[in-house]
Amino acid sequence: MQSLGLSDSTPRSESRLKSLFWPSIESGADVEYLGSQGYWVCTIVAVLTLVMSAAMGQVVMAILLALFFYLGGVGVRERSPYAATVVFVLYALNVVAAGPGVVNILILALLLSNLRATWIAARWKPESEEAALPPRFDVTFGDKFAGIFPRWLWPKIRVLYYVFSAAMLVLIMAGFVYLKTHGGKPLYR
Repeated sequence: MQSLGLSDSTPRSESRLKSLFWPSIESGADVEYLGSQGYWVCTIVAVLTLVMSAAMGQVVMAILLALFFYLGGVGVRERSPYAATVVFVLYALNVVAAGPGVVNILILALLLSNLRATWIAARWKPESEEAALPPRFDVTFGDKFAGIFPRWLWPKIRVLYYVFSAAMLVLIMAGFVYLKTHGGKPLYR
């Protein structure tokens, strides 16, 4: 399979740490890797947000935010600059509301890196055989969850996500206005 270029272990052009915080794209394999990486980062943010907001007693907001971040991750996986932008903006608003912390700043840096990688990947134009995107595998559950499922789901929910994300941003901004005028704790963390 390696000789056919179908190996799942296509070598990346940079280290994992560099690809997390300052990604670059030199091949189609890099495009796929960064899309998958962005998807997992957004999925982890969705789970952390769900757990933290639910622990604070804000179950409805926890579910809405987890859905927002997860579906944004699906968009990031499919190279949507809009999805990467709104995920970053909403989390940045969270950091402003909740106050900067080490974990918040680290996650914000990862989401900024996702934003940059998604913008670069969205403009990727394969012009040669080496630049073509590699196939997505569906051997394991993780492959299906991070590769096949987003490809199937994103075209079906893309427009709905645009409306949902705009509504979430308006809701969060209304919460900021409320906090500014009435004082109090952030709506979510």
